[in-house]
Amino acid sequence: MNILEHRALRGPNYYSRYRAIYMRLDIGELEERPSDTIPDIVERISELLPTLQEHRCSVGRPGGFLERVARGTWAGHIVEHVAIELQNLIGFSVGYGKTVDSYESGIYNVVYRYRDEACGLAAGVEAVAFVERLFNGDDIDMPAIIDRLKAVRDAHMLGPSTAAIVSAAERRSIPWTRLNENSSYIQLGHGHRQQRIQATVTGRTDLISHSIAGDKDWTKQVLGDAGVPVPHGFVCSSFDEALESVGLIGYPVAVKPLEGNHGRGVSTDIQNDAELREAFTIASRHNPEVIVEQFIKGEDHRLLVIDGKLVAAARRRPAHVIGDGSTRLQALVDQENQDPRRGIGHENLLTQIELDEQSLRLIGQQNLTLQSVIPKDEIVYLKPTANLSTGGTATDVTDDVHPEVRYIAERISRLIGLDIIGIDLLAETLTRPLEEQSAAVVEVNAGPGFRMHLSPTHGKERDVGQPVIDMLFPVSDDTGRIPIVAVTGTNGKTTTVRLLSHLLRQAGRNVGMACTGVIEIDNHVILRGDYSGPQAAAIVLREPTVEYAVLEVARGGIIRRGLGFDECDVGVLLNIASDHLGEHDIYTLDELARCKTVVIDAVRPGGTAVLNADDPRVLDSREWARGDIVFFTLDPDSPAVREHVAAHGVVFTVHHERLVMRQGQVEAEVIPIVDVPITFEGHAHFNVANALAASAAAYALGLSIGDIQMGLQTFHPTPGQNPGRTNLIEVDGMQVLIDYGHNVPALEALGELVSRIPAKRRIGVASAPGNRRDEDLFDLGAQLAKMHDRVFIYETDPRGRAIGEAAALLRDGAESVPGGCRVEVVLQEDRAVERALEEADEGDLLVLLIDDIDGAIERLKGRRFSTPQASSGN
Repeated sequence: MNILEHRALRGPNYYSRYRAIYMRLDIGELEERPSDTIPDIVERISELLPTLQEHRCSVGRPGGFLERVARGTWAGHIVEHVAIELQNLIGFSVGYGKTVDSYESGIYNVVYRYRDEACGLAAGVEAVAFVERLFNGDDIDMPAIIDRLKAVRDAHMLGPSTAAIVSAAERRSIPWTRLNENSSYIQLGHGHRQQRIQATVTGRTDLISHSIAGDKDWTKQVLGDAGVPVPHGFVCSSFDEALESVGLIGYPVAVKPLEGNHGRGVSTDIQNDAELREAFTIASRHNPEVIVEQFIKGEDHRLLVIDGKLVAAARRRPAHVIGDGSTRLQALVDQENQDPRRGIGHENLLTQIELDEQSLRLIGQQNLTLQSVIPKDEIVYLKPTANLSTGGTATDVTDDVHPEVRYIAERISRLIGLDIIGIDLLAETLTRPLEEQSAAVVEVNAGPGFRMHLSPTHGKERDVGQPVIDMLFPVSDDTGRIPIVAVTGTNGKTTTVRLLSHLLRQAGRNVGMACTGVIEIDNHVILRGDYSGPQAAAIVLREPTVEYAVLEVARGGIIRRGLGFDECDVGVLLNIASDHLGEHDIYTLDELARCKTVVIDAVRPGGTAVLNADDPRVLDSREWARGDIVFFTLDPDSPAVREHVAAHGVVFTVHHERLVMRQGQVEAEVIPIVDVPITFEGHAHFNVANALAASAAAYALGLSIGDIQMGLQTFHPTPGQNPGRTNLIEVDGMQVLIDYGHNVPALEALGELVSRIPAKRRIGVASAPGNRRDEDLFDLGAQLAKMHDRVFIYETDPRGRAIGEAAALLRDGAESVPGGCRVEVVLQEDRAVERALEEADEGDLLVLLIDDIDGAIERLKGRRFSTPQASSGN
């Protein structure tokens, strides 16, 4: 078998409303060997993956998939289920999948859900190898497969603290995304409503407070000055200074680096000068300045305060083992590390115990060696601190915190100024006030770990991610989302997106817009290029100032990566026409329509689907539309439109040469068509439709009729506001129409306008990408000939064809039309434009269907440049 394509679909897509992995799989000779031809395949796959019994498949009951295998199914289908189950076995709960054949024999489109993208892709690769070996009767090493997948999981998974916050966000339907691959830098929400975290440090965490927490001496000063009990100590730069400090404090002491975390370099209960020298050496490796302070006897406690409220408390004990009267210390440590709850780093509930020089010093202090047999029930401590990251254990004691201790913890958070703070308190117990016992705050932590509270070794688990989300998004129904409008269709997407963005900006909204050509943020161009896919959506939704996102969604992005967001407030479906057929297994208009309906299927509950009621396939797509439905139409009297209006549905349409909004018995005038510049006084019917679509979307977003009117009458078909979309200018007595039309339906619509512009001759410059079908290129050439008296054909993007092949097909199509249109092939675009300018005379209309709009504008700037009356809307 051979994986031809393999990628993550990061939002609603052609195959699923959810994120999924897409695999295009060539099963090769296994096309002739369905599963029922393989002896004992059900028994063998059940032995290797017994949990496949739970897969229902299309049968609809447990064991359904295995029934399909027994009856006979193809290898691609089995790959789908194995990829799903492998993810389940490493801790990611997934269930959805589908496998469909393609137009090529033996090649299948395999789709399955994922939680973690890297793990989903890796599971697919392992599944293909598994199934190939299964069909060939080869040995399969399941433990090795699981180990490899776990390694991928551990390299990419979120840490427990970050994961807890993200999980709480998901329960509130707050979208999130990683801003750095394999890191805990996370964006929660979109645009101006977003919040960002790095593990448990938030965008609201005060920098000065973070610095105080990172400096143990500064922390002690702030807390000590406020009357909080802290150990007496000194900062030392040399061992001699440490000795002087001990002379003032007295043994026992604790030694720690001035700046550090996770207990690194910390030594406690130092009893003499020799131990002090060793401890000072260890601490100074982490920081040249070392704290020597009074050793406080008591249990180690961690108090977690979020947004000024104590939310969890844990008693921590350093890594330790308990003797049984017969086993040596080293063996006891090895046995403890065999506990399945222990893993490397943060992968499990507990961390493996690593014996280091501090461990050996502690063992020596207890008059033991690694070969000592430890008496029954005797505890041997192996670390000086109780950090979970060094193998410690934790017991939840949140319910046992005395009110006075709770108050002092919350007061400390205010004194230091941290929104999330971990307070390390040595005390005999938390059930009594601190002044009644031996107790002191030894450290505070910015960005504290949550693991001990989420999954304590003993006691109740605490959902400490939830208070973080409640702090960042204090209103219970705040999902951190901004309104997203997604616009798709075959033609008119860019104009509709630009016009809708203009309507919103005119109404005072900050807009992030992405379309074919640019990404604009707050009316500033930040990137140029084709931004009609999911990458553009991610860029716009990351911007901290954006209040509304208006996104062009092209078919290619939907197929290759999905939408790039999970849901939108308004989905606009403009039209379905022949374009790009034959790519990515989309060969028919019905298949293309299903692809485009992904946008309206992604509308959130309470959102709006805006549909073109004049397009039969768009109208039929109502079954996929979510939320309310708003129609736009040039035919207000069609049965479907009348029925919709009668049912109090909203329709934007035309009546008596005006754009109007209808609902039930109400008809509200929006604007006279003649006052909408992009309609060319109503002659550009396609732009009348685009204006209706943008108006309907704006209305769905809450703009008033007045807002819509103001925006429509101030949006002009100029290179500045709508570059390359029906830009009509006058140069040296001839008119030049610049447009991006690149398929037959677009040119048919444009041809209607071209025929209405008075001209002696109509001269066209045009091309088409080589990835169109032969018949599409031929038909496009024919349409060019119908519109023009002379056509110059160029070629910029062969896309797999030989140079000149696409241009030749366009020429053949143009020459097939009777009527005498003269055709000339000039392969370079800039030269084709120059030839057209050389050919044109006063009174001619030059139609430039080009890619390099800016280059053409520059050529025209050397000539007299003015805006004709027809484009002004006056």
